[in-house]
Amino acid sequence: MSDCQRPLSPHLSIYRPQLTSMLSILHRFTGVGLFVGSFLFVGWFVALSLGEESYQSIVSFLESLVGQLLLSGWVFAFYYHLFNGLRHFYWDIGRGFDLETTYKTGWLVLGVSISLTVITLIFMMWR
Repeated sequence: MSDCQRPLSPHLSIYRPQLTSMLSILHRFTGVGLFVGSFLFVGWFVALSLGEESYQSIVSFLESLVGQLLLSGWVFAFYYHLFNGLRHFYWDIGRGFDLETTYKTGWLVLGVSISLTVITLIFMMWR
């Protein structure tokens, strides 16, 4: 073994966060969130099939503050991942790669996702 220090590759800490990199990271996090949230969705169906007592216990959890936060995050993850996926399809046909369009579509995806999440949550409260 040698005592010389090997150079390190550039680390995230030396780069200034940019919209494109943050949206890419968010896309990955929402994908993981959708996967994890799917277990809660399946648990809801299982509880439904097991009878009223099981169903009421999961509904009680979903109506709690933690449950509401999880559902809100899952709704946002669904909308964001959906619309950012459409943005990626747009890129797949070879369009929208210029910096201006990339930023416009990024802000559009973020705005639409937040707006639809708020609309969905308001609609759910009025049920």
